[in-house]
Amino acid sequence: MNILEAQGLRKYYRSSVGFFFGSGALVKAVDGVDLALEKGTTMGLVGESGCGKSTLARVLIRLEEPTAGSILLGGTDFLALKGKDLRRARRRIQMVFQDPYSSLNPRLSVGSTIAEGIKIHRLAKGAEVNERVARLLEKVGLAPSAAGKYPHEFSGGQRQRIGIARSLAVEPDVLIADEPVSALDVSIRAQIINLLRDLQSEMGLTYLFIAHDLGLVEHVSDVVAVMYCGKLVEQAPTEELFKEPLHPYTRGLIASVPVADPAGARVKAAIPGDVPSPVNVPPGCAFHPRCPLVFETCRLKKPDLIQIRAGRTVRCWLYQKSG
Repeated sequence: MNILEAQGLRKYYRSSVGFFFGSGALVKAVDGVDLALEKGTTMGLVGESGCGKSTLARVLIRLEEPTAGSILLGGTDFLALKGKDLRRARRRIQMVFQDPYSSLNPRLSVGSTIAEGIKIHRLAKGAEVNERVARLLEKVGLAPSAAGKYPHEFSGGQRQRIGIARSLAVEPDVLIADEPVSALDVSIRAQIINLLRDLQSEMGLTYLFIAHDLGLVEHVSDVVAVMYCGKLVEQAPTEELFKEPLHPYTRGLIASVPVADPAGARVKAAIPGDVPSPVNVPPGCAFHPRCPLVFETCRLKKPDLIQIRAGRTVRCWLYQKSG
């Protein structure tokens, strides 16, 4: 059962003034994304900076409204909801942000931060609110006494635990984790990842896990989607994707992952060039200027996202007819 589905999702911006983009330029940050999250699973979303991952996350949670497309949340048309209906639905999908400090209000105590959602959605009142806050803090590995303190009194890992507790306070079905450990020390990352996995097992949560670290994505995800220039270029079960990546971009990302043994057979190989500006995406396949396997059709025509087999899709001319 799919808990979250998106079809043809687009987010375009019109630049009014810009030194780099120019006045009136159309920025295609998300350009026709289809995805489906199965209940209780984790989808990893990967791609270089500037590929549209964070914009997609903000659109899915309706922090920004899409230019086009549809979103179904638990079978309900999420984009059609307004007012009280939208507020109730927003309980079901929450976000864990990259920076655990800037995402917390420094003027609110930890208890007030976590209690805010509980009060807005009227999930408890009176002393029960404080009891819920205490249980949530314990659930994420913090003492209930932390409720009376402020964000600056905690380490980065502890602040991320507070952010997770705040997201869980409204009893969501889906958590979108946008680079949730990239701002943390390496020694703390494993603790937060293990916490997220334990919470998923205990609460039946569904995750969209956005990260640059492919090794981490391989570890936590059931399915992986690869994004480039606002589009998904490949999606597959995690084991299949890392064993046999189809798209040249996916191959390049995996080849670029550092290995534990420097003397091993695989050598770190960077993808040449940079991600194109979303206002000036190359014609044809957007990846063709950087692709080692490019041929003439790639430069002229945009490939479709096609299904290779069940659960396996790719957007590349290597796997479809050029005619």
